[in-house]
Amino acid sequence: MGEFIGHALDNLLSPVVLFFALGWASKLVKSDLDLPESMVRGMSYYLMASIGLKGGIELAKEGWTAQVIAACVGAGILSLVLAVVAFMALLYLGRIAVVDAAAIAAHYGSVSAVTFLTAAVFLTRQGYAYEGYTVAMMAVMESPAIAMGLLLARLFDTSSRETATPIREIVREALFNGSVVILVGALIIGAVTGEAGSQAVGPFFFALFKGVLCLFLLHMGIEAARRFGDFRQVGGFLTAFGIVMPLVGAALGMALAWSLGLSVGGTVLVAILGASASYIAVPAAMHLALPRANLGYSMTLALGITFPFNVIVGIPLYLLVANAIAH
Repeated sequence: MGEFIGHALDNLLSPVVLFFALGWASKLVKSDLDLPESMVRGMSYYLMASIGLKGGIELAKEGWTAQVIAACVGAGILSLVLAVVAFMALLYLGRIAVVDAAAIAAHYGSVSAVTFLTAAVFLTRQGYAYEGYTVAMMAVMESPAIAMGLLLARLFDTSSRETATPIREIVREALFNGSVVILVGALIIGAVTGEAGSQAVGPFFFALFKGVLCLFLLHMGIEAARRFGDFRQVGGFLTAFGIVMPLVGAALGMALAWSLGLSVGGTVLVAILGASASYIAVPAAMHLALPRANLGYSMTLALGITFPFNVIVGIPLYLLVANAIAH
């Protein structure tokens, strides 16, 4: 318990988390602090490009070994399993409407790159290394849950008219939305250029990374505070789901990491991949694919409940458990 409290305090007092708290506090005091949408989008692309490049450079060192391929396949399966688990819990335990359950399940089967980045910074502060190909695992997990969410909606809601949306449009949105393109593209660029690429662009993409992440977390704190008032809308079951589902996802992620023989740092990051929920790529795809779904539920859960839980409690908790597994 003492180790967990120590990690938790260190995480809470890190600049990225304190900037998140600053954003939240600014809304509580009704400040007009806000960041332009164009700036937020630019920072999002910068962060995606940075983590993609770093992962690609690590892949260039390790190569596409059987271990890396197995990790990526496992990540894709994990994404699908999480979407199914979330959907069944929402449908049969929470009695949530099919289209809403499918949309929420797609969010929780996918990943939050910002939560991943926050965990990576925390691990670096604590002195833990991690496998670079966990970034490739994150890229793989971006899209499968979108397809699974749509499939579940069509299987369980026979009266749905969502089939009016052409499959090709849904696939295009799932595979080629901006966040996926820049993450995968940067990963490929890093893998092709290797260490030479790192030296060429490192001063911009790596040296400024933590500062940009702090500003992005400031924005996330503002947005999370805005969603806080929507707790009445999501209800007690969904609020509990927003905390319990990350724990289930983290457990499944750790099981995958253990089967792959990952380090403690790698195990924490895969746990985060399982525990986090998308609030950037998936909402756009769900808006197109399931227009009858109430995306207010999904966004409130992912951004207002699960994201703060993972950043404040989840990351140090997953590190404690990963260390226990390793020992």
